[in-house]
Amino acid sequence: MARAVSHPHPELTVGRGTKLLAGAAVTATAATIFFEWARVWRHDVRAAPDQRHDLLADGRVAGRDTLAVIREGYRVSPNRENAIFNMLAAFAVTFGGARAITALIRSGRVEGLLGNVSIGDRHIHHFVPGFILGFAAGGIGIAWRRDGVERWLAVPFGAGAALVFDEAALLLEMEDVYWSERGVLSLQISFATIALLASLALGIRLMRRGEELVLAPADS
Repeated sequence: MARAVSHPHPELTVGRGTKLLAGAAVTATAATIFFEWARVWRHDVRAAPDQRHDLLADGRVAGRDTLAVIREGYRVSPNRENAIFNMLAAFAVTFGGARAITALIRSGRVEGLLGNVSIGDRHIHHFVPGFILGFAAGGIGIAWRRDGVERWLAVPFGAGAALVFDEAALLLEMEDVYWSERGVLSLQISFATIALLASLALGIRLMRRGEELVLAPADS
């Protein structure tokens, strides 16, 4: 009779609630950009109602105008708003990257620099560099009183927070539950944080302020 061989790693099961949080995070992050692109596209079409518009050409124009709106809106927005935007971007990218890298390491298909970090016989979890990044960014922000520095310090702060939140379940359980069912709490906390940051009025305010400067000549 064959013996059942248990998997060396517990399985992470993602339930419906976690999937809903993930969907909310992705939707909240993408919705503002998508609807602004569509709105600018409609604006371009209405600007010359007597002309026949090529669908792809109009899409390219709308995409160009939307990028200009975002750039101009970012430039004229207060540093605090830009800091939130940078923190959101850094958090989302770092969280996704951490999950992807740990999945590759677990699969055993990577070698070299992509691997577990250990000092002696002690495994160093990625919440450790996360704490270091967060404390360093916060400390510099407190000690260095300079206008505009907040928007750049928000990048390492957001990245550090993502590394910590990605292992929140491990810290709460005091046990390596990263790939277990209990480890799904880390996903839930991270997705909820992304959804919360992305739901702020920052994105809409950035685009609306830029729109007044970039698209004003076409409206006159």
